[in-house]
Amino acid sequence: MKNQSLSSNIDWICVIIYIALVVLGWLNIYSSSLSSTDGTYEKQAIFIALAVPMIFVLLYIDGKFYEKYASIIFVVSLISLAGLFVFGKTIAGQRCWYGFGSFTLQPSEFAKAATSLAIAKYLSDTQINLKEVNRQVQALAIVFLPVMLILPQPDPGSALIYSVFIIVLFREGLPSWYVWTGFITIVLFMLTLILEPQYVILISLLVIVLIHYKSRLADRNIVLSGILFAVISGFVLSVNYVFTNVFKQHHRDRFNILLGKEVDMKGIGYNTNQSEIAVGSGGWLGKGFLEGTQTKGGFVPEQHTDYIFTTVGEEWGFVGSLVVIGLFAALLLRVIYLAERQKTKFSRVYGYCVAGILFIHFFVNIAMVIGIFPTIGVPLPFFSYGGSGLWGFTILLFIFIKMDANKVNEW
Repeated sequence: MKNQSLSSNIDWICVIIYIALVVLGWLNIYSSSLSSTDGTYEKQAIFIALAVPMIFVLLYIDGKFYEKYASIIFVVSLISLAGLFVFGKTIAGQRCWYGFGSFTLQPSEFAKAATSLAIAKYLSDTQINLKEVNRQVQALAIVFLPVMLILPQPDPGSALIYSVFIIVLFREGLPSWYVWTGFITIVLFMLTLILEPQYVILISLLVIVLIHYKSRLADRNIVLSGILFAVISGFVLSVNYVFTNVFKQHHRDRFNILLGKEVDMKGIGYNTNQSEIAVGSGGWLGKGFLEGTQTKGGFVPEQHTDYIFTTVGEEWGFVGSLVVIGLFAALLLRVIYLAERQKTKFSRVYGYCVAGILFIHFFVNIAMVIGIFPTIGVPLPFFSYGGSGLWGFTILLFIFIKMDANKVNEW
């Protein structure tokens, strides 16, 4: 078994889906940037070509290398993120890139794979029990260290991606109250933006009273219920201050548009409005490749990056969009299936991280394009223009493909 060739052990289903997504992505970049003069689709073709030798290197490296040096890779990624504050190049108000002449590199795209390796390495330790508070703190520190370096750039979109690691930690034993706390915090935040704080506090009180009296341990929970109500009330009362004084104006505008508080079709809401028009105009079968009027007219800003799915919707229609969504779904399900088959905890956890990162990128990007999520700059994997993004996702996926191919050598 140990002498089987690498090609016979590789999961070719993942590889074929990857190739299909990259090719379809390039076709849509070609369509959306055909009228531009900056050579966008030519540059993306070069990025794709350079990804090929990268894949061979990733598959050639021994599978145990990634586990052995996971901690070092993670530290290097943190250093690369920290270095942006000194050596980073500022583009559109964000200091997210290293500049090398006309070429830029975004380290946050590679930090996702590095963080996945670090989490897998930490959780694969036989002594780790996420029921222990000190272990929870250590695991969460691995997640939040890169987030603390990414947020000030500012890059809230990339920082949001790291929330998916909480689900992975939950899968491996993190107490469920972490997930519930995050979910309830988001719900309370959004409710407070819609309703007056006193109404949200009243609703919270009614829910807590109902839960309290439904509990068989009501007598012992009364103090806890009181503390919980006080914490929720304090949070609700702080939302408007945070929203007004911590969030930047463009973030506030995006939330207000999402919640229907204000409609600004010419300003901050222009991108979302145009993307909805482009997707909706495609109908069932689309207008045809290179025939999209919104796309050819350049009505959707940043269409080759964050809004690339609008090209799919306009030119390929509902059916073509379903095909793309189906390919992403197939890749996600395949990665999860392979993760469940891994013989080591390290490979299994890393597989969950890969699936989680791809899913949240895919979900948030499409939700953003069709107007049910604020515009925060989350690219669509293998579709959105950019060498860092393409290479980051390629590295993330093919490290796992190598781990899966290596499982025949695991005991």
